[in-house]
Amino acid sequence: MNKRKMLIGTRSKGKFPEIIALLQGLPFEFVNLNDVAEIPKDYQAPETGETFEENALMKAKDYAEKSGLLTAAEDSGLEVDALNGAPGVMSARWAPGSDLDRTTRILEELEGVHESKRGACFRAVVALYDPKTKKSFTTTGVCTGKISTEFRGTNGFAYDPIFFVPQLGKTFGEMSFEEKNSVSFRNIAWRRLGQILEQEFLS
Repeated sequence: MNKRKMLIGTRSKGKFPEIIALLQGLPFEFVNLNDVAEIPKDYQAPETGETFEENALMKAKDYAEKSGLLTAAEDSGLEVDALNGAPGVMSARWAPGSDLDRTTRILEELEGVHESKRGACFRAVVALYDPKTKKSFTTTGVCTGKISTEFRGTNGFAYDPIFFVPQLGKTFGEMSFEEKNSVSFRNIAWRRLGQILEQEFLS
């Protein structure tokens, strides 16, 4: 029996292995945007929604319709209490330049802010869209923590080196792959998606 091909709507070399590890054991052939000829290498689905859920659904549906594949896409980001929930859906575009530029901006904007007011959370919403049935599903994962006062660790990517998780006493940037997965917002959302895949497509 051939495995059904499923598209993970990302080109990120950081995200894709993390996601595949979370869905391991499910009988699908997972591919990413780099593997799909129908989607140009420089194409990005629109992200014009005001919420993570809107953006995730927008991306999943767009990529699914272009590829013809069952597709899952994620929108996620950092919400900082002292910045009224920003950068939120703008996390990947919070400042021009690199991940380092965006992370540096967060630290600069929180300079002098007391530890008690540096609360933050990472939120991920994963949307699944089936172009055959036109059905869609969404799941959410949240990890709460604080913004550190300096860069700590070199693991992970994006805001990982400044997101401190009190229960482990480390930033995401200081954690091993296994430690990060144990508390990761992405872990929660994609594992919940795995449950949906089992219930809706494998039962």
